[in-house]
Amino acid sequence: MQPIDTILFATDFSEASDEAFAYARQLSQCLNARIVVIHVVTQPVDLRNFYVPDVSFDEIDREIEAAANRKMDAFCHQWHGQLHDLESEVVTGLPHEEIIKKAAGIKAAMIVMGTHGRRGFDHFIFGSTAEKVVKTAPCPVLTVRPSR
Repeated sequence: MQPIDTILFATDFSEASDEAFAYARQLSQCLNARIVVIHVVTQPVDLRNFYVPDVSFDEIDREIEAAANRKMDAFCHQWHGQLHDLESEVVTGLPHEEIIKKAAGIKAAMIVMGTHGRRGFDHFIFGSTAEKVVKTAPCPVLTVRPSR
């Protein structure tokens, strides 16, 4: 078994992610492991081939990424000084693919992430990022459902 020295925490800044972070934080403290936090800005549907007057898609993309970076900064600032070796990154792409790529890139020993627990039609429409990560991750994945 690989020593758990690096934990990748994937967040969408939801309540489910907040609950999952409590687990990542406790594991990090118990194991003296670093936490790398990732947020993936989902690639929006590209409507550039359609005529939409007075809309700059590049500007929208920049604003979305800037907002995600502000949320990440606020999240990390909240834990600054309380956690050993906290790193963060905001990337754009398909969430499950980017999470897997980051886990492999940093040689994560574990991924921790929240799950929304969607079922039925919601699951069919939105899918499950957590499910896709669990199926393809290069390391163990801890998923945390909201306590509701």
